[in-house]
Amino acid sequence: MSGFDLTLLKSDLIENPTARCACALVLDTSGSMGGAPIDELNGGMAQFIDELRHDDFASYAVEVGVFTFGGSVREALSFTPAYQIQDLAKLQARGGTPMGEAVELAIERLAGRKAEYQKAGVSYYQPWLVLMSDGAPTDSWQAAARRLRQMAQDRKVTVLAIGIGEGAALDVLAEFSTRAPKRLAGMKFREFFQWLSQSMERVSQSTPGTGVPLAATDSWDAI
Repeated sequence: MSGFDLTLLKSDLIENPTARCACALVLDTSGSMGGAPIDELNGGMAQFIDELRHDDFASYAVEVGVFTFGGSVREALSFTPAYQIQDLAKLQARGGTPMGEAVELAIERLAGRKAEYQKAGVSYYQPWLVLMSDGAPTDSWQAAARRLRQMAQDRKVTVLAIGIGEGAALDVLAEFSTRAPKRLAGMKFREFFQWLSQSMERVSQSTPGTGVPLAATDSWDAI
């Protein structure tokens, strides 16, 4: 999906002038995510896209980008309006946890997409970046964390840091966001992505530049 037709995305900005909200999913696919966790993550992702596609506003407004870090960093899906996303390739678990590099790539892609919105004269909401990990980074992550946290402080991006399971390094995840990181209870990926789709739907129906309260997190939040 990283090879998605960029010409199609650019023409969509002209043909579909709906205000946009880019949502970057930065996902841990390292070896420790193997088995049930990666299966549940894939299921939750599919549900997330399906729910967005069935919402009249969000399907055109929300653009999803997927960036994975497992052994190496991969752009699994370029920013694409939900209604254009057909089949997501299954994520595979392997290797180490280059979290810092993945966050840097997501930041660069967000900046690029924002520039395309501006060039096309399309209004946009504050983008979201969702960082999910079940462990600790295996690369030099501090510079990426400082950069993303500063962007959050400057209200240039909404950052959600989610720890998967008891092994997640919440102290590290806290460095990436001004919001306290949350731990996913058990493997409630579907509950989390349902919450995320509801939050994105709220954003897509609001006025750009206004604050939108997040949905309640009772269904998946362990904190």
